[in-house]
Amino acid sequence: MTSYALTNARALTDDDFQSGIAVWVQDGKVARLLPEAALPAGLPRHDLGGGWLLPGFIDVQVNGGGGALLNNTPDVDALRAMMRGHRRFGTTGMLPTLISDDAAVMAEAIAAVRQAIAEGVPGILGIHLEGPYIAPARKGTHDAGKFRVPGAEEVAMATSLDNGVTLITLAPERVPVATIAAMVGNGAIVCAGHTAGTYEETRAGLDAGITGFTHLYNAMTPLQGREPGVVGAALEDAASWVGVIVDGVHVHPASLRVALAAKPRGKVLLVTDAMPMVGADDPSFELYGEVITAVDGVVRNAAGSLAGSALDMATAVRNTVNLLGLPLAEAARMASTYPAQFLRLDDRYGRIEEGYQADFVLLDEALQVQATWIAGQQD
Repeated sequence: MTSYALTNARALTDDDFQSGIAVWVQDGKVARLLPEAALPAGLPRHDLGGGWLLPGFIDVQVNGGGGALLNNTPDVDALRAMMRGHRRFGTTGMLPTLISDDAAVMAEAIAAVRQAIAEGVPGILGIHLEGPYIAPARKGTHDAGKFRVPGAEEVAMATSLDNGVTLITLAPERVPVATIAAMVGNGAIVCAGHTAGTYEETRAGLDAGITGFTHLYNAMTPLQGREPGVVGAALEDAASWVGVIVDGVHVHPASLRVALAAKPRGKVLLVTDAMPMVGADDPSFELYGEVITAVDGVVRNAAGSLAGSALDMATAVRNTVNLLGLPLAEAARMASTYPAQFLRLDDRYGRIEEGYQADFVLLDEALQVQATWIAGQQD
């Protein structure tokens, strides 16, 4: 039985940051939160030097990291590399994300995630299938040659992961509402994204079971006075979640502040949309046969479209504090607590609370990552 206490930290609890409390970890879970003076004698203690102790970050949109891109190598080794690359920046849970591809590649990726979870690869929570059921007019860097409308057999394949979360991003105007409902009925979480849909088409998708929006503002119809579009539907709908890429490039800070003002608290999630250069030395990668290179931290393909990002979750949290003016506690919840709620995993992830998995990230005064723990194991 592994048992120890983390002490001398400002720990983010449900009651905001608290100093002077110890986090007692036992067998990979939080056993208790208690005053440091009340710790049992002889229990090993780890002094965290007064740093910020946060719930580990959960990223629901990770195309690549550590030099690996899931589309290029849909296997367990790639998943391990992605987690290693992102864990350095506080990510303790992720949905590896496959962008639009052939059904065979989708099946391989799902099988790899199933195997990784079965083997206990730390941090792999499920899979995000971003396409191929999306709109050519809002394709971004996706290959429109892969786009299609799924039939019953493909819906069954896409929702076949039986030991983790499945998230599917689709264009609601491209997929029949009955098909969306079937995906939801099979247990998938469905988001609207890469969509040229109208407000009315998006509302129909929400009524069919869509509960989120992938990288809000990007690759979707904008909010206008007489045409609310997808963005208008997303901002109006109180029940749905929206993912945002807070890198200062994908979305203007003012637009992000509008989203924060419009959505109920807890419905805005930080995501990275990260590519292989996160946690790797090489700024380049290959996608659909094209070499793409990050220039000054911005990732674009040859046509000039944004092609994911070079963002990590710790930087997203810092940007949320520095660009958007949010308190660190709220920025941290946008990277941990709220994603866990969106993924329906909030009974065991996303909080520093008794009974929850001991997934933490320690930040210093500059909000740089000093250490991470997954299921109580420090990296």
